[in-house]
Amino acid sequence: MSLDQRIEQTEGICGGKPRISGHRITVQDIVVWHERGGWSVDEIASEYDLSLADVYAALAYYFSHRERIDRSIEESEAFVKEMKEKMSSTEAEPRDKQRE
Repeated sequence: MSLDQRIEQTEGICGGKPRISGHRITVQDIVVWHERGGWSVDEIASEYDLSLADVYAALAYYFSHRERIDRSIEESEAFVKEMKEKMSSTEAEPRDKQRE
């Protein structure tokens, strides 16, 4: 199976992000777990019932499209940070103000 067959993108699934064929695990997920989380390829494959070839294909895809995927990771992290800030500021407000 070629890289093109192992990685797919479908509008409306996983936000249209490239993912492992037949799964909802994105290339971005694999990169975060491996590059930033320090998980080995074997650990990822075992934890998510993927073949080693699937994980390596995701990493190969990443290295071929690194700039775009890194930008997507940064956008996701910024969104999470923004949501956390909004949640913490909402929790700090009195309940009466939240209802207004």
